Amino acid sequence: MRDLLFLPHRIPFPPDKGDKIRSFHLLRHFAGAYRLHLGTFVDDPADWDHVDTVREMCVDAHFASLRAAWAKLRSVKAFVNGEALSLPYFHDRGLAAWVSGVLAGVRPDTVFVYSSAMAQYVLDARPRPRRLIMDFIDVDSDKWRQYAETQSWPMDWIFRREHRTLLAFDRRVAESADASVFVSESEADLFRTLAPECAGKVHAVANGIDGGHFSPDREYAKPFAVDGPVLVFTGAMDYWPNVDAVTWFAKDILPQVRRRLERARFVIVGSRPTPEVRRLAELPGVSVTGRVPDVRPFLAHAAAAVVPIRIARGIQNKVLEAMAMAKPVITTPAALEGIDATPEIHLLLAEDAAAFAAATIRAVEDPAVGEMGRAARARVVETYDWSAKLAQFDAIIDG
Repeated sequence: MRDLLFLPHRIPFPPDKGDKIRSFHLLRHFAGAYRLHLGTFVDDPADWDHVDTVREMCVDAHFASLRAAWAKLRSVKAFVNGEALSLPYFHDRGLAAWVSGVLAGVRPDTVFVYSSAMAQYVLDARPRPRRLIMDFIDVDSDKWRQYAETQSWPMDWIFRREHRTLLAFDRRVAESADASVFVSESEADLFRTLAPECAGKVHAVANGIDGGHFSPDREYAKPFAVDGPVLVFTGAMDYWPNVDAVTWFAKDILPQVRRRLERARFVIVGSRPTPEVRRLAELPGVSVTGRVPDVRPFLAHAAAAVVPIRIARGIQNKVLEAMAMAKPVITTPAALEGIDATPEIHLLLAEDAAAFAAATIRAVEDPAVGEMGRAARARVVETYDWSAKLAQFDAIIDG
């Protein structure tokens, strides 16, 4: 059995947020096919409880602690040496020594890097593995460009700098890697445009969905103590695009919805809500749950899932999960990008606040929208099976 070194930027368990869903399925797949060596960070104190579960799947594993406050301080030196802030943020000397030891002692056949900042540990390493695969997931540098457009000085300057320096690093990584992977064809096409010298080695492999796990046919206890239609948003609530999305919905969209549906409630479901998100619970009709053990009951008993994302990269797993649960979904063009779904057949699309409010009211009142939910589930089950996606990774690794 061949050895594989897997370097995700965050412990790939539990699969409770976007990047960890993809990395968890890769972890489980690699554990069954290779002698797996895992090096990763733990950035949530609660995730230390899962280290032993992950370790059991590996021949060898190293878990480095990542504390956001210290990592941000480390990032400051990037202003001196001209590198992207993301690189010192995700640098750990203990992890670097462990990776060097695996490369020298084990000589893995394949190194699979998940998120470009982790490529710093192997980019110039010797001996070089037979195959170096880089899963960028999305064009992260372009996210910083989008952030810059929403900010004033000095943050706009910092974000534009991160866009520029991270893209330069990503191009260097892609040139060195044997293959670079993105989560959608649109992300892959964008990177081919930004890094034309690497275009021939760029691939797209979408996320999958476990249609048996996310199933509307199971019984779920009702998690709401209120009557009336409930509109749900799920996601990590310390991630700025999610914060922006729920703030926009709570302040600009929900009041329009409640003028027609006065008992409508907006429930924000997700871990680590920022103070800004927690304050939204002071608004009429808004609730904030914080971390929950399972998002499925919230989706199962919701009238609709709302995904008012205005800044997006890659595939929105929250859209796929709500579709798999046969829920009416109202989303934006940005959040739909990369997802094989047709507006008015599988979900509703809206771009501004008035249109989003109108679509949300329609999802609650129009029985025909419920048929969209069933069509959406059928599309997800047919198109996003994880086994097919993982087979694509196997083909890329084998070259």
